[in-house]
Amino acid sequence: MSPAAASGAEFTADEIMTVCAARALRDGMTCFVGIGLPSAAANLARATHAPGLVLIYESGTIGAKPGWLPLSIGDGVLAETADAVVSVPEIFNYWLQPGRIDVGFLGAAQLDRFGNINTTVIGSTYATPKVRLPGAGGAPEIAAFCREVIVIVRQSRRSFVERVDFVTSVGYGTGRGDRARLGLTGAGPRKVITDLGVLEPGPATGELTLTGVYPGVTPAEARAGTGWDLAVSDGLEVLARPSAAELSALRALQAMTPGSEGSR
Repeated sequence: MSPAAASGAEFTADEIMTVCAARALRDGMTCFVGIGLPSAAANLARATHAPGLVLIYESGTIGAKPGWLPLSIGDGVLAETADAVVSVPEIFNYWLQPGRIDVGFLGAAQLDRFGNINTTVIGSTYATPKVRLPGAGGAPEIAAFCREVIVIVRQSRRSFVERVDFVTSVGYGTGRGDRARLGLTGAGPRKVITDLGVLEPGPATGELTLTGVYPGVTPAEARAGTGWDLAVSDGLEVLARPSAAELSALRALQAMTPGSEGSR
């Protein structure tokens, strides 16, 4: 059963994913933000429990404080509310690559058991794929150099695969030790947040393990949506549903977003 169905439609799957991601962010962190659910999560955290969260967008804005959810990394509200605006090369060369950013958000078309991400091609060959995806962008560097990474992706056998068709961004490679061998200074994926629950890497192997499910979701459902034999933590947690305050703050941000009904 989906979390939305279990809630009696009190909240949507996107809303509980966003709230779960927001809760993973701590006050005072620096956060490399992408558009979509990551931006919603980061702005929700800043509007609730983490007012000192520093939002960094790839377009060069540092400390952006938008009053609504930006439509793109080029949305003018980011520059207008930022503490500083720098060049894109500076964001990557000075802030990201030396490990000055605490957490980065990533999405995925495919994700494997070791948190490796594919956003490049679907199919066995790069030259003639079944589907050519948008590509890497800054994701490989975010995965490599942010102190930790949070992945947000809907869970299904199509997206959670035994082995990705193309490694766009390295998670844990083939297991613990690969990141150090490859010279990647960041810790790698700390959480994978899905529409069913949360996965975290095993301390010994780096293999993703189901550590939390949303109300109404069973481990069997999470396993059914995974293309490998998903390990389940002995301490599996039922995650708290979004609070009224969290939903109110999130919906207020959405209502203020240009183009939404609430902004008219």
